[in-house]
Amino acid sequence: MRPTLLLVCALTILLAACGSSSRQDTAGGSSTGAYARPASGDGRLRGDYANYPAAQAFVDRMAAEGFDRAQVADWLSQARRQQWIIDFVHKPDAKPSTQPTGSWTRYRAKFLTDANIAKGVTFWGRYERELNRAQEKYGVPPEYVVAIIGVETNWGGYMGKHRVMDALATLSFDFPRRSDYFTDELAAYLMMARDEGMDPFKPQGSYAGAMGYGQFMPSSYLKWAVEFDGDGRRDLWNPIDAIGSVANYFAVHGWRRGEPVAVKADASGAVALKAGFDTRYSLEALARDGIRPQGRVPTGDEVSLIRLDATGGYQFWLGLNNFYVITRYNHSSYYAMAVHQLAQALRARHGGTPDARLSGLEGVGEPRL
Repeated sequence: MRPTLLLVCALTILLAACGSSSRQDTAGGSSTGAYARPASGDGRLRGDYANYPAAQAFVDRMAAEGFDRAQVADWLSQARRQQWIIDFVHKPDAKPSTQPTGSWTRYRAKFLTDANIAKGVTFWGRYERELNRAQEKYGVPPEYVVAIIGVETNWGGYMGKHRVMDALATLSFDFPRRSDYFTDELAAYLMMARDEGMDPFKPQGSYAGAMGYGQFMPSSYLKWAVEFDGDGRRDLWNPIDAIGSVANYFAVHGWRRGEPVAVKADASGAVALKAGFDTRYSLEALARDGIRPQGRVPTGDEVSLIRLDATGGYQFWLGLNNFYVITRYNHSSYYAMAVHQLAQALRARHGGTPDARLSGLEGVGEPRL
């Protein structure tokens, strides 16, 4: 999952076909290979980071953690600084509007298309046995695992085309505001490469270093990736391991088996309450402000108030525990709602009958499903 920056959470319109069930062995894959031995054994930095004190400090850090100093220096010497990444992360954020602009409708339309739903159902059918096994073990319904992989990578169609080593080095040493975060991710990435016997220059991912079908950051890989296909390796570019890893991520972060995710709400009059996935309200407090759920809410739970800037006016939802769990993957109400509504559309197309009050598939306007 991507780092918790609004700019890092920005999602690309995803392209291409769903991935194959076979393990990939491409430039973006994770096939193993012997480490390239250092060109020299003196431990000095060369290349783009030769004169970076922070890069030298990173070499010292990794040596203190048991890595071969010359090997780490050689890896950093081969990393290439990506100026376009620096330019991208410094782009100013758009100023928020105080009036409805239809931003949710446009965001939703990137993911809830007839073609995407058909592609997701195909992926579900291809890996149905593994998805059912993940549900049995972790309690997460298949449609939510499939939806995450769809929103993140278009079911393997777009997993990123940038060398992870270059992206993480660039953000570690040329993005001071988040250098601590990305330096930790670079360290985790080298640990991942060491543990899996992986050439660190082979994997490709996003500009922020997110990897594989589920776009895990390296620290997330170390904590929550699982081996799910029986070969003894955790491989984020393997869809079966990705299925298990996404389900495990949700389970560890508190997914409640069998509970709903979000419920549409009716709002009478202007809503003055703060909205967002991290808000917490009792149903009684919301009712005092004219907000009432259209569906069942687990007894005793507090909920978040979600406001969506849809074409034609604001929509209001109540985010339940499992909605909050989705935001642990990406800290965005729009992201979590897109995953939820795509999951419900996938379930309907696959043969289930989601509650329209929960899915939000009715009355939104576009696209026609």
